[in-house]
Amino acid sequence: MLQQIIDRRLSGKNKSIGNRERFLRRHKDQIREAVRRAVDGRGIRDIERGEDVHIPKKDLSEPVFGHGDGGVREVVRPGNTEHMKGDRLPKPKGGGQGQGGSQASDSGEGEDDFVFHLSREEFMQVFFEDLALPNLTRTQLAEVPEWKSHRAGYTSDGTPTNLHVLRSMRGALGRRIALGMDKRRELHELEERLAVLQRDALNQPGLMELKALIEETQARIAELRQRIARIPFLDPIDLRFRNRVRVPVPSTRAVMFCLMDVSGSMDESRKELAKRFFILLYLFLTRHYDKIDVVFIRHHTQAQEVNEQEFFHATETGGTVVSSALVLMEQIIKARYSPSEWNIYAAQASDGDNWHHDSGRCRELLANQILPRCRYFAYVQVAEAEQNLWEEYVKLAEDVPHFAMRKAVEVAQIYPVFRDLFKKEGASP
Repeated sequence: MLQQIIDRRLSGKNKSIGNRERFLRRHKDQIREAVRRAVDGRGIRDIERGEDVHIPKKDLSEPVFGHGDGGVREVVRPGNTEHMKGDRLPKPKGGGQGQGGSQASDSGEGEDDFVFHLSREEFMQVFFEDLALPNLTRTQLAEVPEWKSHRAGYTSDGTPTNLHVLRSMRGALGRRIALGMDKRRELHELEERLAVLQRDALNQPGLMELKALIEETQARIAELRQRIARIPFLDPIDLRFRNRVRVPVPSTRAVMFCLMDVSGSMDESRKELAKRFFILLYLFLTRHYDKIDVVFIRHHTQAQEVNEQEFFHATETGGTVVSSALVLMEQIIKARYSPSEWNIYAAQASDGDNWHHDSGRCRELLANQILPRCRYFAYVQVAEAEQNLWEEYVKLAEDVPHFAMRKAVEVAQIYPVFRDLFKKEGASP
């Protein structure tokens, strides 16, 4: 049987609920910081590994107030041959306190820093806890609808956790009233009759028939009271449980387009930056959204839809025509992802190098065909130089609020840029 234990004990001596909350918040910040440091120093394939978190021992105890010695004290130390009255004694130097000092000591004791290990799941939960797809809205019912539980009155069967005490007691009270109504009415009549008979017996003390009627009435009253007392206070038929039914609800369907430049100008270091960004994005999507489609598009002079393995590991390269990826994305949207039924997102990574006649077309495709259908479009440039593609995209960013662009030219910048682009609405940067 399920049990719930509620601890209603007051805080103990020298304990403060406020201090405990601050203690937990302080550790949570240290965990977040440990995760950020781990991400910066890891290879892309080790991103999902757990992590050890170190908490200094001074942060393990809650702050308390104590009474110090204070004031001016006179202390007599026998055998003193070095100090005179009025001398100021320095504080003793520490040693052997578990703090990794450079000198050993033959005295003192201490504690090492507290260390615990974050599992893979805990690490990823902290890693993505304040990220979300922006502007996610409900769309039409999917082919396989989602179900949500709603309250639907009461039922006579259920689990103890769903028992409605008030409704059950109300039913029990009504049952007891209904079953005992006739008996209580007869009991009331017999009690009135007994009172009359007892008055008559006082006036005619020697009448045997009257005495027999009194005894018969008393026996009947006792029998009725026993029958009323045998009516159970609570019967299984009185129990009422909260009833819940599953009803279909509109399903949120989303698709993410990942567009990566693999042209000749994207050297290995830039491709590695782009892959790091998309691997973070892929881990984020697959962890937080069970029903989301991910479309991978690689492009040089021609664009091609590929699977996950080819997207991250293929070595094909060539010239640069960025618009080919946008044209293919538009075709896929028209063929498979209607904006009235899908939340459409896109992330593009490139070094900004493009055939100079093509950048203007990219801006037109985004402005007229793709951005009106997208909830959010993020562009990440993995090179510092601002070339013609960046200049064209800047014009869009000024007028379109759901189009964002950032630069990431070092490995350490990938994670901050990723969090900046996909932080929850209203969350602090």
